[in-house]
Amino acid sequence: MAGVLVDSNVLLDIFLRDPRWGVWSRSTVAALTNESILVINPIIYAEVSVDFARIEDVDESLPTELFRREPLPYEAGFLAGKCHRDYRRRGGPRASVLPDFYIGAHAAVRGYRLLTRNDSHYRTYFPTLELIAPQ
Repeated sequence: MAGVLVDSNVLLDIFLRDPRWGVWSRSTVAALTNESILVINPIIYAEVSVDFARIEDVDESLPTELFRREPLPYEAGFLAGKCHRDYRRRGGPRASVLPDFYIGAHAAVRGYRLLTRNDSHYRTYFPTLELIAPQ
C-alpha cells in the first residue's frame, strides 16, 4: 500500500466541519483509507492540536490505527530549508510557511503522495510530488 501524507488543512476541515471543504476532505480521506496508508508527522499533529483542549482528544481524533505517525526525516529538514530559502529569494513574505515546506519535503523524500487542498506552494517548490487536491 502506498503512503499518503495528510496535510493539516484537510484534517482541520473535517474536525471543524468546514462548510466549504468539509465534505470534500471527509470523503477523500474515507476513500483513501481503503487504498493507502495515511501518515501524519509532528508538524501536522501540532497544527491540528490547536483546536483541542486535551492531548487525549487529539489522539482519539487521530487514531493510530488510521493515521500512522512518523518522525520528520532530517533529509526533509534539509529540503524544506532549501525550498524556504528559494521562496524568500523570490520575494515570498516572511509569514510562517516553513511548516508547509517541511510537510511537502517529508512527502517528497519518503515518496508519499500528499493530500492537501492548499497546493500552490507544493506545486511550485515540489514539482515531482504527487498531489491529491481539489480540482
